[in-house]
Amino acid sequence: MAIVEVKVPQLSESIAEATMLTWKKKPGEAVAVDEILIEIETDKVVLEVPAPAAGVLTEIVQGDGATVTADQLIAKIDTEAVAGAAAPAAAAPAAAAAPVAAPAAAANKGDVAMPAAAKLLAENNLSAANVAGTGKDGRVTKGDALSAIKAGASIPTGAPKAVLPQVAAPAAKEDLSGRPEQRVPMTRLRARVAERLLQSQSTNAILTTFNEINMAPVMALRKKFQDDFTKEHGVKLGFMSFFVKAAVHALKKYPVLNASVDGNDIVYHGYFDIGIAVGSPRGLVVPILRNADQMSFADIEKKIAEFGKKAADGKLGIEEMTGGTFSISNGGTFGSMMSTPIINPPQSAILGVHATKDRAVVENGQVVVRPMNYFAMSYDHRIIDGREAVLGLVAMKDALEDPSRLLFDL
Repeated sequence: MAIVEVKVPQLSESIAEATMLTWKKKPGEAVAVDEILIEIETDKVVLEVPAPAAGVLTEIVQGDGATVTADQLIAKIDTEAVAGAAAPAAAAPAAAAAPVAAPAAAANKGDVAMPAAAKLLAENNLSAANVAGTGKDGRVTKGDALSAIKAGASIPTGAPKAVLPQVAAPAAKEDLSGRPEQRVPMTRLRARVAERLLQSQSTNAILTTFNEINMAPVMALRKKFQDDFTKEHGVKLGFMSFFVKAAVHALKKYPVLNASVDGNDIVYHGYFDIGIAVGSPRGLVVPILRNADQMSFADIEKKIAEFGKKAADGKLGIEEMTGGTFSISNGGTFGSMMSTPIINPPQSAILGVHATKDRAVVENGQVVVRPMNYFAMSYDHRIIDGREAVLGLVAMKDALEDPSRLLFDL
C-alpha cells in the first residue's frame, strides 16, 4: 500500500482558514492525477484541490463543510489500490453504535443527501430514505427535500416527533405550508463582504456627490464603431470601457481621488488600478484592472468579459482581487436609477454608475429628451474635500459628454 496525502493548498497571508465545500468523490472510488476532488472556499476565492496522484480515494479526513487551514490533511489516496475493492474499515458499521440500528437503505440515503437538503429534512422530521433523489448519484437535493415537505412525506417509524408549544387556535384555520423558511449560513465571501462594508462605514467619513451625464455622444460613437470594433478585436464595445477611461482621466486631474489613508498619512498612488464590482453566485467580488491608464478600450472590454466569466464560474484568483486604488460599481446593469455606493477599503472613493434612460432635460431654454445617466461618487471626506470630489465628477461628465477630450487629455 502506497498512501499519498491530500492537503489544503497554501492560502493567502491574509486568510487564516477556509471551508470545505462538497467532495466530488467517495471513499473507494478511483481518481486520476490532477482530477478535482473538492473545492475549498475562502473569504475571497474558491480554490480547487486536485488529486496529487492517481489511485483510489481511501479516506476522507475532513468532510463537507469542515473548517480547515493551509496544509491540513483532508484525505488519503492509495496509489496501488483497485477501485471497487472492499470498503475501508472506517466505513464499516460500528458494533452496537446505537440502541436501534437504522435500516441500511436509510443510512445510505442519508449519506448522499446534500447538506441543505439534510438540514431541511431533519427540521421536518423526515428521512432521506423516503425521498427520491434527483441529484448526481441519486443524491437528495434541496429541491427534492422541499417537494417532499410540501407533499407531506411520512415520518419513518421510530423517528421522534417534534414537540410544539401549545398556543391558542386561530379563529380560522390557517395554512402555513406556503410560507417556508430556510436558514442558511453566510458563505465566507458574503461574511467578508459584510465585514468590510461595516468597516468602511465605521472608519470612513463617507459623503456622496451626484451629477447627471448625457450619454448621447458615447452612444453615437459606440453605434458608429461597434461593428468595426467587434471585427477587429473580437469583443463588443460596451459602456464600461468609456466609464473606466473617464474615471482615469479624472483621477489624473485630481490625484487625491486615487489616494488612500494609512494611519495619519495620505498615500498617493502613481498608478491606476481600477476595481470593477462584479456580481457572482457567491456574492459581490471586485477584480482589478491593473494599470488601467495603459489599457486600450479593447483591453478593458476583454478583461471585464474575462472577469465576468471567471466570477460566474468561481474561478477568480486572489491576486486578481487584491489591491485597487479606485472602484466602479455599475448598478445600471440591473436597472438601478440612483444609489450611494460604499467605499471599498483602503480606497478613498468609488463611482456608482446607473441605468441610462430617456429623460426630459433643459438645453438652451428648451425641454428636450436625452439619454441620461446619474453618476454618484462616494468619497472619504477625511482626505477628499468637496471641491476635488465635485470637480472630479465634473471631469468624468465632460469626458463622456465629449469623448474627444480623452484624446487630448483635456
